[in-house]
Amino acid sequence: MIRLKSDCIVPVFSKDNEMTISHPSFIETVHKVASELFRGESIDEPDIMVSHVIKGRIPEAIHKPVAQLLESDKTIYYERMAFAFEIPTIYETIDGNRVNLCITGVRAYNRENLYSKKVAERFSVAIGFQNKVCCNLCTFTDGFKTDLRATSQHDLFREVMKLFQQYDAEKHLRLMKSFTSSYLTEHQFAQFLGKSRLYQCLPAKEKKLLPNMELTDSQVNIIAKAYYHDDNFKREHGENEINLWKFYNMLTGANKSSYIDNFLDRSLNSTQLTEGIDRALHGDNTYKWFIE
Repeated sequence: MIRLKSDCIVPVFSKDNEMTISHPSFIETVHKVASELFRGESIDEPDIMVSHVIKGRIPEAIHKPVAQLLESDKTIYYERMAFAFEIPTIYETIDGNRVNLCITGVRAYNRENLYSKKVAERFSVAIGFQNKVCCNLCTFTDGFKTDLRATSQHDLFREVMKLFQQYDAEKHLRLMKSFTSSYLTEHQFAQFLGKSRLYQCLPAKEKKLLPNMELTDSQVNIIAKAYYHDDNFKREHGENEINLWKFYNMLTGANKSSYIDNFLDRSLNSTQLTEGIDRALHGDNTYKWFIE
């Protein structure tokens, strides 16, 4: 956080020179909402990840050769940023795994048109649970907004508060606990892996008839490897089935390889896939294609 505040410039909208909401302001606003909403709870400091550094120069250094640039001549900011912080006093245990309440945010300047006049800026925010065994993030539909828009920190505070207030943690926990009582056979799991690879190559007309599936081929490979080798969620020796809680954590584990700006969307998609396959195991046809 200190480096973001002291070393990075804040991008502006070039047509009117209006400032964007900076990465530190975004983080601090979301943390402030959590502090107000969860008074009396322990709230951790945020862990922050940045990528895609954008370099520049101060006006006085425009004509200097690169080799002669001083550190004071350079400017930087990070195009993409993600943060997460836990509220460890709000937790539950699922299938022997402790899950803590966790709040996550993502900002990607590549989603903004910085060459225009100032408009509402776009953020992604989620509240859900993090599995402490593996640090996988469990995101729920009611606790995630992929395109939260705000023109000021006041707007941002209000929209984040609205999102957190509509989130039903008990409902989310009930959903995840229900995964422990449904099972995929090895054949169904293999069908899922194969169909996930086929999904990317389907004709557009056929793909429109199926639910969204955002896993990449490399993530499908990670899931396949986890089935046999993951320390926490692999298939037990001699068994030919796994419960959906383990399957779900294989998906969320593979999602950790996603780029910052895709991470939360794919986290939610992992929940939707697992929930849909659970329904398919009990007779629903919507996600049946993935396991038949």
